[in-house]
Amino acid sequence: MDNKKYQLYQISVVFSMVFALVGFSYNIWRLEATETNNNIRVACFETLKELSALEQITYAAYYDQNKLEGNPRKGWVRVGLVRDFSALTTPSIESSTKALEQVWSNNWQLLFDDQEAVNKIGGSIDKVRTEIKAVLTALN
Repeated sequence: MDNKKYQLYQISVVFSMVFALVGFSYNIWRLEATETNNNIRVACFETLKELSALEQITYAAYYDQNKLEGNPRKGWVRVGLVRDFSALTTPSIESSTKALEQVWSNNWQLLFDDQEAVNKIGGSIDKVRTEIKAVLTALN
C-alpha cells in the first residue's frame, strides 16, 4: 500500500513540475509578445504624430506660403524621424515610409509652387497612415 502512495506522490510531483514549466514558458512567451506589440504600438503612434507635423509643414509651405513654418529642412527632419520610427514597426510600414521618403525627396523643392507636388506628398502620407492603422488593428 505504501508503494502505491509513493508512486502516486511521484507522479503528482512530476505532473506538477511539467505543469509549472509549461505555465512559466507560456508566461514568458506572452510577455515577449506583449512587449513587442507595445513597442510597435508606441512607434506607430509617434509616427502618426510626425506624419501630422510633416503634413502641417507641407500645407504651411504651399497654402500659407510661410517660409518659416513650411521650411523644407523641418520636413526633412520629420521624414527622417518617420523612417527611424518605422524600423521599430513592421516591414509593410517600413516600406511605406521608404516610399514617402522618396516622394518627399523628389518633390520638396516644389512645395511652395506646385499643387501636384503637395498632392503627391499628401497621398504618400495618407498611405503610411492607412498602413499604420491596419497594423494597429491587427495587433493582439
